[in-house]
Amino acid sequence: MKPLRAGALYFAWVFGAGFVLGTIRVLLLVPRLGVRVSELVEMPLMLLVMLFAARWVVRRYALASRQRLATGAIALGLLLLAEISMVWLQGLTLAQWIAGRDPVSGPVYGAMLVLFALLPWLVARR
Repeated sequence: MKPLRAGALYFAWVFGAGFVLGTIRVLLLVPRLGVRVSELVEMPLMLLVMLFAARWVVRRYALASRQRLATGAIALGLLLLAEISMVWLQGLTLAQWIAGRDPVSGPVYGAMLVLFALLPWLVARR
């Protein structure tokens, strides 16, 4: 039960911050810098949020190693569900959304998703 709660909370922290930063990115940065640079500027900020949230959740719930991995997997599942829902609401297929990603910032985003899933496990290993 702890990994489910921790994963939901970790997801909520990161999704909430991503929603705020994404709004700022789309409204203020994209018109000035373009999509690629705007997304790449946002990613270090999201990494800081992910680090803070992962560390906080692991400490708050005193998660064991397997629980930390489960927490990351649950959070990633929720995040992908949210992303796919937004794709669907935009009337796109998943293939169209993936094809429309920037060739530079898209793979970096993919790496950030993997890191998002692993961070609860990684932050406690030091």
